[in-house]
Amino acid sequence: MKFSVVVYGAPYSNEASASALNFSQAVIDQGHSIYRLFFFSDGVHNANRFVVTPQDEINLQDEWEKLIQEYSIDSIVCVTSGLKRGIINEGEAKRHKLDVSSIKPNSELSGLGQLIDAYSNSNRIISFGYCEWLKKLRLLLSLQERPPM
Repeated sequence: MKFSVVVYGAPYSNEASASALNFSQAVIDQGHSIYRLFFFSDGVHNANRFVVTPQDEINLQDEWEKLIQEYSIDSIVCVTSGLKRGIINEGEAKRHKLDVSSIKPNSELSGLGQLIDAYSNSNRIISFGYCEWLKKLRLLLSLQERPPM
């Protein structure tokens, strides 16, 4: 079975990132595959290469990078979310006259089209974390589904 994983949670702020990482490894260990990782909203911080953690703590960004590299997983960072949070690639760094990129080397910035593609090419999409606009979207959809009074 092909899974895609959407990560909304920043590392260290809650369990979303660690849970998504553990889930992804378990999927692979069970013989399934990860079609795409999509880091969205605060989840883009999982692709920040400038994080330094204490020696006695797990560096979730490095753990994601190892998983992505070892299994050649397509890893996408939402470009809009990334730019707002300082996660940029070399192209964006040059465009905005910045000295260096901050994105991990095995991830790339791209748009929501990659998430739509993941929905089309995966058997299951699993999301980890909280996203305010997603809550609003679900509310709007539930209001539309109600029968008229």
